[in-house]
Amino acid sequence: MLNYQDSSDDNFLSKMNYCVTLFHSETADIRIDIEARFDGDTLIVDGYDTGKKVEEYWGDSDYEYSITIPASGVSKLYTILNVWAGDRQSLLLELQKRYHTNTCFSEIRKLLDDHQVECQGFSWM
Repeated sequence: MLNYQDSSDDNFLSKMNYCVTLFHSETADIRIDIEARFDGDTLIVDGYDTGKKVEEYWGDSDYEYSITIPASGVSKLYTILNVWAGDRQSLLLELQKRYHTNTCFSEIRKLLDDHQVECQGFSWM
């Protein structure tokens, strides 16, 4: 499913930001949310894990992580994923179709590394 994030700009349709959920899981011990979205021309894949299992593993009850892919890297992704250049909605849906398990964040990072797509990673506990 594709969600639309609000934009306060008058030119809303041309600057619309799309967002897809790649993975969501919730149990008594852990909640995991991983999404992909555009922020302007930048693609962001980010995740947020919370709960008892996260605290046992990391020593804190929440763990945030993200990959930021600039426009130059996004251009390469269109080709790699066989999506029409500039079709953000289709790119996000293709990511969602291919990467939708608990390991999707690591799998996307591997795809980017394997194809030498420019990106920056970040994590916070």
